[in-house]
Amino acid sequence: MSKVLIYGEIRAGKLKKTAFELASEARRLADGLGGDVAAVVLGPQAEQFAPDLARFGADTVYVVEGPQLDAYNTEYFAQALAQVIREKQPEIVLLSHTMQGKDLAPRTAAKLGIASIADCVSFEIDGGKLVGKRPMYAGKCSAEWVCKGSPQMASARPNVLEAVENPKAGKVEKIAFSPDTGRSTYTTRELSLDTSGKVDLTEAEIIVSGGRGMGGTDYSLLEEMASIFGANAAVGASRAAVDAGWRPHSDQVGQTGKTVCPNLYVACGISGSIQHLAGMGSSKVIVAINKDPEAPIFTKADYGVVGDLFKVVPEMNKELRALLAE
Repeated sequence: MSKVLIYGEIRAGKLKKTAFELASEARRLADGLGGDVAAVVLGPQAEQFAPDLARFGADTVYVVEGPQLDAYNTEYFAQALAQVIREKQPEIVLLSHTMQGKDLAPRTAAKLGIASIADCVSFEIDGGKLVGKRPMYAGKCSAEWVCKGSPQMASARPNVLEAVENPKAGKVEKIAFSPDTGRSTYTTRELSLDTSGKVDLTEAEIIVSGGRGMGGTDYSLLEEMASIFGANAAVGASRAAVDAGWRPHSDQVGQTGKTVCPNLYVACGISGSIQHLAGMGSSKVIVAINKDPEAPIFTKADYGVVGDLFKVVPEMNKELRALLAE
């Protein structure tokens, strides 16, 4: 039977939303191939996430534990994932193009002697082969890629695939991990994770971003808008704002920051350089607020407001609060 294997990423003790997106997409692909879906989770207490993965289409959940997997380590995680792939021999392997996925996918592929398609926004099956579509040249065009070897591996951009509940058995199978400790080139001593509880930009459904037009560190207007939208909203920033020290690098959206794909992206005081557009151009709906009517951001925006953001945003917040309170 054709098999699709996904990697379920765990961060700060929680299964990332991207795992559900991958499971749903894997279910769609496997159903078309007449096969099944398996998920692999690595690390301590990973078994607890099996029911969640089953809810989104996983027939089987492989659990790999061991002291070397207690914290993320590129070498050991790649060894463990490669071991599962060799043992179970899936035809397709999917990961998320997160910070961890960008690191893990190519190293695992190298261990298996195969190729990996990165940052795909959609998948199809053509003649039994996985075809991954990915943006190129800062989003100016896209290309369809096919892996010639087996298994076929690809990573998907977060938030572009739809998570659809499709409950399956989710049978747990534990796999013993035998690491090659002589291969590790570094030791993870400490992980500095964001414990603020804020939604990660790459998983946010709504992003309110500020750029050079903010004029300083006071992002209270944008923070207010995000709070009105609710828990699935986050505040981002352009590179200019980050370089100026107004926001941390973790908030940066763009080619040298994070690539995001929210349902709604509100760009406040952002001119819209090609580097920034490359990071948010695939957003479902883009709203731009800028006092320069010639700002490039307007060429990408679905809705544009030409005006002073410090006058426009307060009015928008007032109207949003009233609308969402109904």
